[in-house]
Amino acid sequence: MRVTTALGYLEPQVRASTRFFLLIGFALACAPAIPPSGMESVVVERLYFGREAADSLSVTDSAWAVFLKEVVSPRLPSGFTFWAAEGEWRGSDARSHREPSFVLEVIHPPSAAAVDSAILAIVAEYKRRFSQESVLHVVTDGRAGF
Repeated sequence: MRVTTALGYLEPQVRASTRFFLLIGFALACAPAIPPSGMESVVVERLYFGREAADSLSVTDSAWAVFLKEVVSPRLPSGFTFWAAEGEWRGSDARSHREPSFVLEVIHPPSAAAVDSAILAIVAEYKRRFSQESVLHVVTDGRAGF
């Protein structure tokens, strides 16, 4: 027996299997994403610290080490990562500046008010201590497994 549908003539078995796969596809499309096992929601904050002031290197490796010890470590006791980098930016004078920098990365649970205030204090102290115009601060939501 042939059945007429909007798609034309379909055998009953083909029509049933087509409905089954459409139903499965619809269910999968509507299902919430299930995070991989062991992964947690996190916030990744990355700070970019320029090392020059007045076109000369003002933040030496030893000055950075002191800043980490006196300012960063006490405020971020759960840990952080940093590395040396090279960057380019446009200052308030509208000129492009290329300079060595440090990148500091902090990964923490969402809604960590203590970390948020610590990062603001770190940025303020770096700008004050080393006469910097700004510190680039990037925040990204992510997932991590520990």
